[in-house]
Amino acid sequence: MNATRIIAIRHGETAWNVDTRIQGHLDIPLNDTGRWQARRLGAALAHEAIACVYASDLGRAHQTAQAVADSAGLAVVSDVGLRERAFGIFEGRTFAEIETDWPDQALRWRKRDPAFEPEGGESLLRFRERIVGTLNRLAAGHPGEQIVVVGHGGVMDVLYRAATGQELQAPRTWALGNAAINRLLWTPDGLTLVGWADTGHLDDAALDETTA
Repeated sequence: MNATRIIAIRHGETAWNVDTRIQGHLDIPLNDTGRWQARRLGAALAHEAIACVYASDLGRAHQTAQAVADSAGLAVVSDVGLRERAFGIFEGRTFAEIETDWPDQALRWRKRDPAFEPEGGESLLRFRERIVGTLNRLAAGHPGEQIVVVGHGGVMDVLYRAATGQELQAPRTWALGNAAINRLLWTPDGLTLVGWADTGHLDDAALDETTA
């Protein structure tokens, strides 16, 4: 079976990213910076051979994916399986508020306890199962082709760990930048890391006439 090439992208910036406020399954739109990032992303990938653009059904991911799809002459295919981890009662709260209101739960969260579920949310174990299962399903439909998958920070984290063999509890030492380009290779045997956290398309704002 031919490998599937994957361009994996975290959505552009939102106001809640700036505020360190947990979004989870809440549907928060891109801010002005995020929309600019999405445009630059679309331009950067305009000459890539892309068979399909998949995205989380949440607006911030769908908006980002739309810029890529427009450049490629494609439609965005939404998939709820690509949503961010569900954080339950943490959603809508800042990191500082969570530390204050639920110190015991915050500690388990900070320590990346794989079995910990915020009330009404998902554990890392269940989240990883969902994301890896979704990616396997999408990639298996495109042997020998390249697809774009637009999701969230947690989604990118799971994919990086899956491709490099990092445990769920391992400290994160890799970037999860908004609108960064990450490249993976999928076969039925698993994921391989090709490139990570390419933000060259976001470096020179002077090239974007919309910022003039």
